[in-house]
Amino acid sequence: MTVDTAPAPAAAPGRPRAAEPSPPDRAGMALAGAALCVLAAVLLGFAANLTIVGHLQHSRDQATAYDELRRQLATGIAPVGQQTYEGKPLEPGAPVALLRIPALGLKEVVAEGTTSGVLMSGPGHRRDTPLPGQAGTSVIMGRQWGYGSPFNDLDKLPPGTRVEVTTGQAKSVFEVLDVRRPGDRLPAPLAEGQGRLTLITATGGPYTPSGILRVDARLVSPVQPNPPRVVRTGWIGSSEEALAGEPAAWLEVFLWSQGLLVAALLTVGAYRVWGRWQTWIVGVPVLAALGLAVSGAATRLLPNVL
Repeated sequence: MTVDTAPAPAAAPGRPRAAEPSPPDRAGMALAGAALCVLAAVLLGFAANLTIVGHLQHSRDQATAYDELRRQLATGIAPVGQQTYEGKPLEPGAPVALLRIPALGLKEVVAEGTTSGVLMSGPGHRRDTPLPGQAGTSVIMGRQWGYGSPFNDLDKLPPGTRVEVTTGQAKSVFEVLDVRRPGDRLPAPLAEGQGRLTLITATGGPYTPSGILRVDARLVSPVQPNPPRVVRTGWIGSSEEALAGEPAAWLEVFLWSQGLLVAALLTVGAYRVWGRWQTWIVGVPVLAALGLAVSGAATRLLPNVL
């Protein structure tokens, strides 16, 4: 029995050879690609929120708050206590004062509240303390590094430095007494009818808070009257304390994360249908925007004076 060893007929000239069937796509590869898109978007969003984008957001919010506070001061409806001129509680983030420290070149609008979300826009007034210029100790918190880093140089203030705070009552002037770090001696108790301002931020390296830094300043201008207080000392949530995060932001993080995951899966699918450049043009802006949204919400979980 003979075996046919004749060679197979060659393909006709000019006729392409039939392509070999490609292996089927794996669902695991698509999921891995989507996971990498999500991770990259979140990490880049974190870096942007804590640096360039966060500083731009702070500048925009400060400009808006300054215009609103100036309007309220001009019309005589700026808050002088814990309520509006209509008797309603102040909303978190409402502008209440203008803080100036000429030695640092600092000029910031102070908002009501000290949660991490409020301090993204600038310094915040602790709600259970009087406004600056009134009798008692007023507390203002601000970030050390993120979102404009308004209080980054507080540790450089020498005793006697002038601090000015303008509210709906008047412009109050303070003089710095000292800078306190963890373990330092507390200032002497206030006498009846005296006023004090305490500025609070974080200590430690960049974006790694390790403690609380306080700057105490005594009121040297006339004391302003204290209106009735609705929120007594200590009547604030744990998220308003120094170095606290904002647990309520978890829901926002979850919802934005779902949107980012869906967008990443659609981007991977579009890459297989459209091609590389079409997908990049359409997908990158969407993923970047959702990554910023997720990381911005997640930043609220970090210490408020970071």
